[in-house]
Amino acid sequence: QVQLVESGGGLVQPGGSLRLSCAASGIIFSGYAMGWYRQAPGKQRELVARISVTDRRTNYADSVKDRFTISRDNTKNTVYLQMNNLKPEDTAVYFCNAGGGLTLSGNHWGQGTQVTVSS
Repeated sequence: QVQLVESGGGLVQPGGSLRLSCAASGIIFSGYAMGWYRQAPGKQRELVARISVTDRRTNYADSVKDRFTISRDNTKNTVYLQMNNLKPEDTAVYFCNAGGGLTLSGNHWGQGTQVTVSS
């Protein structure tokens, strides 16, 4: 059974930083592209960032480029999202995703972690 467990969300002031983690089990992690998505209230879920399987290529939404960094540690079966210079518009539930490719999401989703950016 595939499990993706996100952690690291919380309340942060504008300009602050958070690092999200997603621990995966039930899959051969090194064989899966991974991604982060977010969904704000009243909005559709959207891509934040994805990372490929083999050569660590990445794909970012324009709104987070130069502020967010996705990375993975295949020895820990974990994907990370480092978020810097956070803005109120980054407030959303952030979801981890496994599978797919550099642009397309896969079939496996975590339960999400809330990120709130507010003063």
